[in-house]
Amino acid sequence: MYPDSGPSLITTIPGPKSVALHERRTEVVPYAIPWSLPVYIDRGEGPYLFDVDGNRFVDMGSGIGVTSIGHGNLAVIEAATTQLRNVTHTLFGILPYEGYVRVAEFLSEKTPGDHKKSSVLVNSGSEAIETAVKVARKYTQRRGVVVLDHAFHGRTNLTLTMNHKIIPYGLGFGPYAPDVFHAPNSYPLWDGLSGREAAARTIQFVEETVGAENVAALIFEPIQGEGGFIVPADGYLPALQAWARNSGIVMVADEIQSGMGRTGCWFASEHFDIVPDLVVAAKALAGGLPLASVTGRAEMMDSVQRGGLGGTFGGNPVACAAAIAVFEEIETRELLRESRRIGRTLEDGLCELRKRHPVIGEVRGIGAMQAIELTDPETGTPIVGSAKEISAAAASQGIILLTAGSEENVIRFLPNFTTPDSVIDLALSILDRALSDLENDTRH
Repeated sequence: MYPDSGPSLITTIPGPKSVALHERRTEVVPYAIPWSLPVYIDRGEGPYLFDVDGNRFVDMGSGIGVTSIGHGNLAVIEAATTQLRNVTHTLFGILPYEGYVRVAEFLSEKTPGDHKKSSVLVNSGSEAIETAVKVARKYTQRRGVVVLDHAFHGRTNLTLTMNHKIIPYGLGFGPYAPDVFHAPNSYPLWDGLSGREAAARTIQFVEETVGAENVAALIFEPIQGEGGFIVPADGYLPALQAWARNSGIVMVADEIQSGMGRTGCWFASEHFDIVPDLVVAAKALAGGLPLASVTGRAEMMDSVQRGGLGGTFGGNPVACAAAIAVFEEIETRELLRESRRIGRTLEDGLCELRKRHPVIGEVRGIGAMQAIELTDPETGTPIVGSAKEISAAAASQGIILLTAGSEENVIRFLPNFTTPDSVIDLALSILDRALSDLENDTRH
């Protein structure tokens, strides 16, 4: 069993073995692939990561939401190992196997709505988003794709076009995909609008700029991930869904980061009383193995011609075995309840920090998906780039924190569901000191 005493640092950070590995990396890995901390990981267990120098870190990011049920989960390891011994690949579109079917059954059961559904399995979130767009375009016979400000959907040509930020994801990679339109979203801290007001603004933009009759899909993150864990105002998403349904537009929920129990429900859409037409999942779906999915209304999925969906490695047998174990672990160990427990602990602790630190402009999130946005106490404007300073300070104390936000001023928390309250409290105490240092630097 992993310890609950927090981080343990026995060398400088980074340690000598990590430094040596980083030197090797720079010789063979392109500069374009970034790193937050040049610490090289050897193994993981529960909420902890151990580097090659023997240092133990508290992982408050779960590999950006991938290892939600914990590093080194034995059920996932055993399921994947068993499948490795049996068969590693056939290509489901030629010689099928039960694991793919079982994952699709779980997705039909757990995604919002009781309508008839079907699923296609692919390799990554970006590929799943592209697949959802293909389905929506085929079903509607329209071309337009509407996305929301501050969104992040991936790194392929289509998805980088859909992202809010061209830098760094798309700089110099043009020409970009056509027929993608960026509409204003709901950002309560910045716009001060009610959900219905923000929805009216989004709808007006689409109708005046694109024309609803030209839109195949409206793609949204129920809680925006890279954009800074932006939670839309109450009523925003239901109003958009009502308009989309009346306009013949397919509503696609990008639940790549917010799904699979992250918010205390199977999928974050449930919190907003909406039933998307298509739901995209990835990241935590297979506990660390590459797997993503599109689950949608059967009539939409079946509008695509035979052979129009699939791919060589999509729904790989080993990844499917791991995904089945993830679904079963969340159910049998009641990890949705643990996600809600973590959410309460984090929210309470972050709200206490906000009382002491005026640079925290907002605490927001649902379940084990929480964030703070750092703003100037006098002007309310973002403290651009401040999240990196906080993250670096925490890492030096053994706490891995992730940054986010279009202005790089958001700290996001994605602890895995096995993280004890005591470890979360320790992480918050280290964050407390880092915030004090930031405020001192800001004053000077």
